[in-house]
Amino acid sequence: MGTSILELRHLRTLLALREAGTISRAAQLLNVTQSALSHQVLALERQYDAVLFERKSAPVAFTAAGQRLLDLAVHVLPLVGSAERDLARMASTAAGKLRIAVECHTCFDWLMPSMDALRERWPEVEQDIVSGFQADPVGLLHQDRAELAIVSELDETETDMVFHPLFEFEMVAILPLGHPYLAKPHLVAGDFAGQALITYPVPDDMLDLVRQVLRPAGVEPPRRTTELTVGMLQLVASGRGFAALPLWAVNGYLERGYVARQRIGPDGLTARLYAVVPKRLAGNAYLADFVQVMRETSLLALPGIRLL
Repeated sequence: MGTSILELRHLRTLLALREAGTISRAAQLLNVTQSALSHQVLALERQYDAVLFERKSAPVAFTAAGQRLLDLAVHVLPLVGSAERDLARMASTAAGKLRIAVECHTCFDWLMPSMDALRERWPEVEQDIVSGFQADPVGLLHQDRAELAIVSELDETETDMVFHPLFEFEMVAILPLGHPYLAKPHLVAGDFAGQALITYPVPDDMLDLVRQVLRPAGVEPPRRTTELTVGMLQLVASGRGFAALPLWAVNGYLERGYVARQRIGPDGLTARLYAVVPKRLAGNAYLADFVQVMRETSLLALPGIRLL
């Protein structure tokens, strides 16, 4: 047999197909177009004259030929990753630390699994979450009180920072079960006028519903705040008002029939999250790895998100 056409990118494609379950989600995981991913698979199938997976199966069902290459990927890629991390450690003079500042109350749902995954890959890195909600997490980076921040907006004036896109998701209105507004195709700003809006105790500029929907329409509903997501849901369930939360943050409560959801606007209300690191740390290996870990972990664990 001649020289193999197999490259690490091919193996990563097969592993992404297994983990993501579909071609479209695997393409997001690898940060490539769906067309590029499909061409990689077709090139392998032409080379080996074999179909690698069933095209109409969901999740992806590998053929015997595809499973054989997948087994190779499962064996080889962890070794490659481990070797690359060892080389990064050799180039570093000291064990690192990762202090994370967050501005969102619901970030912990996906941030903790990401930190667990990083701990397995970089056990020597000391991880910590800066205590409490942070109204200005990027300010902590400037003060050297954190190495990474999670924020919801880009700020082009922060020229000393690097913003890494993570993912976008839908914010949905949370309503009591049986509410008549559930019969609407979607909610508009005026639908919130006669309802108490239950939010976290944060500035209005940090609330996507207020910033993108209510304020432009001049709607100012009465307000009630609570620190806890579960407290917010309990107030909604008891008919005290409406809330707006990420779909992935409340999916479990929706599935159990505790509260109901409704789309905000005809196309939905979209929000985004970014990871921010100081430019002076942009070349740090474990920080770069953590950004990728957050993207991968979130796509596989959170319903309805799309990687940026």
